[in-house]
This record gives sequence, C-alpha cells and structure tokens, in this order.
Amino acid sequence: IGATRKGARPGAGGTDAGPLSPAGLMDTFSTKSLALQAQKKLLSKVASKATVAVFIDDTSSEVLDELYRATKEFTRSRKEAQKVLKNLIKVAVKLGVLLRSGQLGGEELVLLQRFRQRARRLAMTAVSFHQVDFTFDRRVLATALLECRDLLHQAVGPHLTAKSHGRINHVFGHFANCDFLAVLYGPAEPYASHLRRICEGLTRMLDEDSI
Repeated sequence: IGATRKGARPGAGGTDAGPLSPAGLMDTFSTKSLALQAQKKLLSKVASKATVAVFIDDTSSEVLDELYRATKEFTRSRKEAQKVLKNLIKVAVKLGVLLRSGQLGGEELVLLQRFRQRARRLAMTAVSFHQVDFTFDRRVLATALLECRDLLHQAVGPHLTAKSHGRINHVFGHFANCDFLAVLYGPAEPYASHLRRICEGLTRMLDEDSI
C-alpha cells in the first residue's frame, strides 16, 4: 500500500445486470433531486415547526454527482452506486433535521463539531493528494474517513435508528475502501476526470467555509 499514484486497477467490485450508461449518458440520477425527495419525505413525518429546510447546494451536489459516477464505474453497478449515495443523502438530511430541531445535547454538539473539523481536514488532505504528485496515500484517507464515521456515530447516538447507523457504515465503508481510493487517485480515465472535478468542488467548498 505505497504512497503513489501508479499501478491503479481500472475497476473492481461486483457486477450489475445490464450495460452501464456511457459516461453518464441516459443516467438521470441526480443527488440534488434525491436530496429534495428525502427532505420532503422526512419533513412530512416531523411535526416540529422549528424544523427548517435542509438542502444541498450546487457545489456539494456536483461533488456528490462525481462520487456517484466514480462509484458506479468502480462497482460496475448502477444500483449499488445509487444505494451508496442515497444512504449518504438520507443520513445528511436526518442530521440536518436533528440540528435544526435542537434535538442534540451539549456533548453531542461538541462531538459533531469535532466531526466537522475532521471532515474539513479530510477534504484538505484529499485535495492536496490530488494537487501534489506522489503524495497520495490511501491509508491516510481511509483512516481519516473511518475516524469521521466513528465521530458521527457518537454524535448522533440514540437519535438515529439502527438502520440509519447501518447506512453510515455502508457509506464510509465504501469510500474508505483502499481499492476504490487507489483507482480514484490513479492515472486512468474516467477516474482522473472524476477526481479533478471532485477536488475542484471541494476547493470551492473549503473557500466558502461550507465544509
């Protein structure tokens, strides 16, 4: 597991019945529309008027769309890629509702702040590994992702169901997969283009202090 961009495999994972959509053509999956659907469904079950709308802005939506495309390429499964992103968005929307409805206690908010700080450092590291050749180390990113996962579990604790905690494990487990990180940071297309656009989006989010 060396710190290098060389030797990445073109893809891995399971198979999916049916052909892949070329370069995303005819694939109408949209993380932004999915977020709106998840938000509408969840808020319809919440009686508190303190709850305000949760939304994903254009930049974060672009990053998520690229993560979806890279995941679909890696898993060779449109269904699995959609499941990963759907789980991510469902957790994000539920977390937003918990925050805006004031359900998290003081200690939980401290843990959530630590999660945000760790996620920001993770984004900075991900961008740096892309910008500076031969610095990439998948072990560093994988470890940081799993640290974020653990902090999130602790922060939301009993406020989320076992099913939601399972979604957190599924999402972070996928993105912390060292084989996925290796191909994402490798020289082969389409991963190189996906990573470039992901890092462009992360850079904007860091500049705007939205991550």
